[in-house]
Amino acid sequence: MTPLSDDDKKRLLAFARAVIAEKTGGGDAAVPPQGLPADLAQPMGCFVSLHKKKALRGCIGIIEPVAPLIDGIRDNAVSAAFRDPRFPALDARELGEVDIEISVLTPPKTISFSGPRDLLRQLKPGVHGVILSRGGRRSTFLPQVWKQLPEKERFLEHLCLKAGMDRDCWKDPGIEVQVYEVECFSEEPAS
Repeated sequence: MTPLSDDDKKRLLAFARAVIAEKTGGGDAAVPPQGLPADLAQPMGCFVSLHKKKALRGCIGIIEPVAPLIDGIRDNAVSAAFRDPRFPALDARELGEVDIEISVLTPPKTISFSGPRDLLRQLKPGVHGVILSRGGRRSTFLPQVWKQLPEKERFLEHLCLKAGMDRDCWKDPGIEVQVYEVECFSEEPAS
């Protein structure tokens, strides 16, 4: 993917905000920005996160590249604002209190490892988003989560718990691990 220009990032963030405003009844119909780089029409994964006073207020995304970026931003902005089961739906008054962050993902890559130490050695804190899978359970953390969980073992333990597995599931030889990277950009924090 071609890195996004600062102008492209601002326009995508403004589009996400307009989509949410439209759904709260506080804005006109959201119009996708024109003139974005052509490769953004290719399917790619993305997450939209909302923060209020630096605390998470909603975060929803799609890991796999299944839709063009603009469609993913539209759908995930609505879901982060109104369908994240951890939070009540955002209302029009609250919209001015949140800042929006968009993470554009590279396609996930499965990593091969010979055991827990080898897995730890291959992970790059702050760079890799990580997906853990076993059976029908799966969870992911964006690379930004490394800021809260900088120790590799603790990061993986929390990822296991998020998937509803025991905290040491990452040591299981049957666990599948994928990594991805993101281009992350956000609005200035709302005051």
